[in-house]
Amino acid sequence: MCRLYGFRATELTKVECTLVHAQNALIVQSCKDRSGTSHLHGWGLAAYQNGKLHIERRVQAAVEAEGFRRAASRTYSDAVLAHVRRATIGRVSLENTHPFSHGAWAFVHNGTLPNFNILRPRMLELMTPEHRSAIRGETDSEHVFHLILSRHETAPKRSLLETLHLSLGRIITWCLEIDPAARIGLNVLLTDGSRLVGSRWGRTLHFVERLGVHDCEICGFPHIRHDMRHSYRAVVIASEPITHEPWHEVPEGCVFSVTAAMGLEINARLPFPSQPQ
Repeated sequence: MCRLYGFRATELTKVECTLVHAQNALIVQSCKDRSGTSHLHGWGLAAYQNGKLHIERRVQAAVEAEGFRRAASRTYSDAVLAHVRRATIGRVSLENTHPFSHGAWAFVHNGTLPNFNILRPRMLELMTPEHRSAIRGETDSEHVFHLILSRHETAPKRSLLETLHLSLGRIITWCLEIDPAARIGLNVLLTDGSRLVGSRWGRTLHFVERLGVHDCEICGFPHIRHDMRHSYRAVVIASEPITHEPWHEVPEGCVFSVTAAMGLEINARLPFPSQPQ
């Protein structure tokens, strides 16, 4: 169990309210989510500015750490991932704290892969040597990340979304072969600061699309320095609704992408049917 957050917008935006001050901000979910579960085993924040990825991670609980509030307050970006961790696989350590990164890529995961000790060698076998050696921690999450990137780099003509679909379909198929009753948790978000794709499998996930500049319902001010020549659009994806505005549930068992118009497009169902993967 973890809680994740993803954000894409047409302009640089301040995200502090949704991370810290909103009714069900990510910091609130760190203390207690809607199921009553806490996520106290670390936090991380990835943000892009001028195409450059900046990541901050700590092993302290977000709700107990002033560092999370400071990091959120200075995040002004058009692409953000954030995460609060409840450890299931891997120690509570910096190496096992999300978001994971590689080059321009950032990745977060909510869920657990059952029988990971059996899955791990299969996943490693599908990775390139570069990505096998890039793994620093023990989590199933980091292995999923490098498996996806390995397959993306070795099949560059495939779209990122198709690669995600095939990779997660392969993992889910393995899990169900090992244990047909396996309770798989595979909600992921992956971005390079421009593209953002993700999945929902076995955990809650919601989104909201925003059009136009409005005063924030929390602080009363807009969060952007708006260029009047352009239309402002944004999409927020989160494990749980964060604000009082109407949120929509991402369909269970799907992969999705954020479009150039900053909308959420549901593209395919998981697992991928029995075709070469």
